[in-house]
Amino acid sequence: MDIGVWAQSAQSMTNPIFGQDVEAHWLASSTKNLELGRRVRVISPINPQVGDIVAVRALTESETYNRLELRDGDTARLRRGDIFVGVLGRRKALKGFVGDVPSSLAIGDHLHLLNQGGVIGLCSGHFHELGEPIELELLGTVVQGDRVLNLRDHALPSIPSLPNCAPLVIIAGTCMQSGKTQAAASLIQGLSAKGYRVAGAKLSGVACLRDTLKMETQGAFHTLSFLDCGHPSTVGVTDLPQVARDIVGHLSTQKPDLIVMELGDGLLGGYRVEAIFDDADLMQHCAAVVFCANDFVGAWGGIHLLQKKGVTIDVIAGSATDSPMGVEYIEQEFGVAGANALTQAETLVKIVEEKVKISLDKAA
Repeated sequence: MDIGVWAQSAQSMTNPIFGQDVEAHWLASSTKNLELGRRVRVISPINPQVGDIVAVRALTESETYNRLELRDGDTARLRRGDIFVGVLGRRKALKGFVGDVPSSLAIGDHLHLLNQGGVIGLCSGHFHELGEPIELELLGTVVQGDRVLNLRDHALPSIPSLPNCAPLVIIAGTCMQSGKTQAAASLIQGLSAKGYRVAGAKLSGVACLRDTLKMETQGAFHTLSFLDCGHPSTVGVTDLPQVARDIVGHLSTQKPDLIVMELGDGLLGGYRVEAIFDDADLMQHCAAVVFCANDFVGAWGGIHLLQKKGVTIDVIAGSATDSPMGVEYIEQEFGVAGANALTQAETLVKIVEEKVKISLDKAA
């Protein structure tokens, strides 16, 4: 059905925004790759899909989770009545919101803000400290011409293989908030200061610019994430290694000396992170693996889970290394180097740099 038919149908609808232009207060960061202004055209949803761009109105407010990240990386507080443009998507966060895209939607339906990047879905559960998510009224699906806008419209072209690739430094962890972003920032800052041309990547999680912007602030000359491949999150992505190959392949065309890659969420969970370590094409280019753990049990679990895949962790970081005792225990009991990304950044950089040099020497 084309927009003209929807517009004709709108005459019998009481909702004045059906088939009309909507003036948004904000454009969420998850829409950054699309050419959008604050005035968008919306129609009634037709077979809603993950990645569809939608306009919504905030019906409630939150004291604990109320920031919306914008396309420039800044944030705005969402208040009741605010209209913004975001993207339909899924989230399965251990310490956040859990939600999905309903199989059918209509204008006026209620949805929820699932993350700060503007990923929108129907929430089915949440981490108790966050409280209830902000409730949203669906104003319509955004269109340009006769086409429903979807993140896939501006996705990077797929790359089938990686014949030429910069050395990869892979940062994984036990779960969200385990120290991965800080480890990535410390490595990028330290290696850039040593003269390396460093690119950054976020391979899994839910769309938000915060982590890649931090990489750039610390010295990464170019960054990409799964959002650039047309995914609002990696929940339900059946071939995450292909997404990773696409990101790595495009970054490699910029001739970096190495690529620091953060795997959002945990090694186990709803974002398919462990699939990265099963991909031979990616792992043959892996120079170093940094694993961030919240505690000793998590460090032990990460070591053994990856050992089963034939992957060796080169250094443990994260909360388990917050004290000298933690580093000592990890090194003595597990036989793996430990280095805290905040207090022992130089040590962390040195360990990873030695591994990167070996990879660069082999390539030469």
